[in-house]
Amino acid sequence: MKCEAYLERDAKYEIRDMLTKDSAICIRTVDFSETSQIVTFFARAAGKISAIAKGSKRPKSPFDGTIEILSHGRIVFSDSTKEKLAVLTEFESAYGGPSFSPTRSNLFVLNCRLFAAELLDKMTDEHDPHPALFDSFLQFLQNTQNTPQKHEMITLLILFQLTLLKEVGLQPVLSYCVNCKTRYEKRDARSDFYFSSSANGLICRDCEASFPDKIRLSKAAANSLSNLKLLAESQEKTLNEIEKFLVYHFTELLNRPPKMAKHILRQMSL
Repeated sequence: MKCEAYLERDAKYEIRDMLTKDSAICIRTVDFSETSQIVTFFARAAGKISAIAKGSKRPKSPFDGTIEILSHGRIVFSDSTKEKLAVLTEFESAYGGPSFSPTRSNLFVLNCRLFAAELLDKMTDEHDPHPALFDSFLQFLQNTQNTPQKHEMITLLILFQLTLLKEVGLQPVLSYCVNCKTRYEKRDARSDFYFSSSANGLICRDCEASFPDKIRLSKAAANSLSNLKLLAESQEKTLNEIEKFLVYHFTELLNRPPKMAKHILRQMSL
């Protein structure tokens, strides 16, 4: 596949004359002036970088037009530091055009993609490489290309969010009570289970009183979280519950709700 060729070619970025080449996905754009943008890329080797794309909004720009969020391809940029923006000098789409440009033919798929991009932006630091996370995000976008059904889209989003938490060092404990260490499968089928964001894991009924910041999980949701292979067979109601739990958890981690969360939650209820 062409995208795989890009990953192979740019697995290790090169620095020549203070320029860096990398494979990257645009996760945020802000208008800087009438002709330029500030773009944030999640790059495979360099991590998250913010760069100014001078003249990108001109009809004959060096980037073949305005750079759109979720565009994927090869970038060339000047070295940057945390004190100043990089300067984007080249952007070559992996597909000859906006590869994952938002399509409004399926608003739910669009919003899930934008939500994933927002979380990736909020949960990662500048200049902190996560090649495996880049690959997972690219695979997530590829998997959404064929406009999956609603329950399939929620499943893909859930799996990406759990991968994101794992890759940034915040993988929640979902197979046993984080307090007493009792494994989930040893609990009675009628036992309640909860999730505490401050504890970053499941809490059993015997321990829940010690954790005021908790939400209750249904048996079906707890089963699927403790064994992710069950997600594909889960009912949409269970998937919705798990996604609501993840929104709650990201809200606690970020100390504010992600901007796209309200759109996801509203559309899941339709």
